[in-house]
Amino acid sequence: MTQHAQLVAHPGHTSPVDLLANFCKAASDSLRLDILRALRNDSFGVLELAQIFAVRQSGMSHHLKILANAGLVSTRREGNSIFYRRSLPQGDNHWRALHEQLLAGLDAVTLDPGLQAAIDTVHAQRAELSRQFFSRFNDGTPAQQDLIAHFGLYREPLLGLLDSLAADARTLAIEVGPGEGGFLPDLAARFERVIALDNAPSMLERASQHCREAGLANVDCLLADALTPQNLPLADCLVCNMVLHHMPAPAEALKRFASLIKPGGSLILTELCSHDQSWVRDSCGDLWLGFDQDDLSHWAQDAGLSAGASLYLGLRNGFQIQIQQFANHPPAEERILL
Repeated sequence: MTQHAQLVAHPGHTSPVDLLANFCKAASDSLRLDILRALRNDSFGVLELAQIFAVRQSGMSHHLKILANAGLVSTRREGNSIFYRRSLPQGDNHWRALHEQLLAGLDAVTLDPGLQAAIDTVHAQRAELSRQFFSRFNDGTPAQQDLIAHFGLYREPLLGLLDSLAADARTLAIEVGPGEGGFLPDLAARFERVIALDNAPSMLERASQHCREAGLANVDCLLADALTPQNLPLADCLVCNMVLHHMPAPAEALKRFASLIKPGGSLILTELCSHDQSWVRDSCGDLWLGFDQDDLSHWAQDAGLSAGASLYLGLRNGFQIQIQQFANHPPAEERILL
């Protein structure tokens, strides 16, 4: 369990039989099982879950309490909001195997189209909040991310990790959300071709201008949403710097990123570690207050990627940056730590 995921505790002297009874009670209701299915690789607030399942907030809170008492969901605070997520099987308790079997069985069932559409609607609402925030800066205002971590603070460590990778080929790199294009010259010097994807026209124009001024003939800046299927060639390396915390469904984003990477290629992700500075929601348009490494690794594994090199940078303003590399091949015997 990560330090920010707080599992709702059982009463101090609950017997093993009572714990099993709580588990069986939680698993005996089809709506609660569907809630667990919806939480497979996502986290939602109670209002979002009430919207997805078209029930009152009070009713949804009741179901979540039952799931929490059974140890099947946990909570994470994001500023002033509480998000619910699945609790993964852990420890050596008697019911771990039962917990694992329940989740495996649920994951084997495809989500109903109506349920998937309701989840997609919530994701779209989150994405719209992010879009509305960044639409304020069409006049060329510098990216607000600099309030937290200027690109120059992590550029050299990022390049060091990139150069340390034993890549068989450096034909193509994709950067998702290049911002003003600060990292594109570095990628252009290391790969035969670079594709920059951004869904904000104003930001993409700034990146394109940066490439023109730098004379980068091997960089293509495309107006596209990286989460939407595109007819793109597979990359040797996909880079995503300080963008994931703006995305409505991070786990689904990693799946999409994995689909754009060649076998043997890598995803390099620069992100904030989990924090509690909720002011970034209004000032920087962040949907998520950073990420725990365990969550990123779990999502990457579910996307078919294996964890590789890791690097952490502490900043004077209290934030911490993590640079994670995930490879599109079976996990290595040893993990590289920088």
